[in-house]
Amino acid sequence: MSRTRHFYQPKEGHGLPHDPLNAIIGPRPIGWISSQSADGQRNLAPYSFFNCFNYRPPIIGFASSGWKDSVANIVETGEFVWNLATRSLAVPMNESSASLPHGEDEFAFAGLTALPASLVNVSMVAESPVNFECRLSQCIQLHTADGEQIPTWLVLGEVVAIHIDQDLLVDGIYQTAKAEPILRAGGPSAYYGISEALRFDLVRPDARN
Repeated sequence: MSRTRHFYQPKEGHGLPHDPLNAIIGPRPIGWISSQSADGQRNLAPYSFFNCFNYRPPIIGFASSGWKDSVANIVETGEFVWNLATRSLAVPMNESSASLPHGEDEFAFAGLTALPASLVNVSMVAESPVNFECRLSQCIQLHTADGEQIPTWLVLGEVVAIHIDQDLLVDGIYQTAKAEPILRAGGPSAYYGISEALRFDLVRPDARN
């Protein structure tokens, strides 16, 4: 099938009104990360480059463009919490992305309740229906294919404890759509939700010789 395609090399620019990368790789789960410095200063921030990378042990990770408070706190203490961002929490989640002066509390700024975690010394977002308590496994500075370091850090953490609102479990099965997670899309303001009406199922095919 013949298609007309827009072609570009990222290092030379995309030539479009807005960089399409975030819209193509999307919607993306939101890494709503809470952390705490060694002296007890709380921090809460959303990251749009986030995902789960391993089942057993469960390992999740997010990437930070720049050495931000979240990364500094996690490297310092070795702990963090991921909080599920939902439709009802979209506004406070967005509020927590504000560039506050160092030392100000994003929980208080966004009107959220800080709940002590069980196994790590980090506050969870009490209003969030799912929280993952994590211990740092790796913090990796990214580099280009040519080996040049870039100011972005990938933070990976082992999930050591999970909290799930009982309302999201039906006969013991977690209901993804019922949680109403929000996902980051392209552009400066676009998000998407998940609807059960849009669900479809595929069974993995048997291995062929």
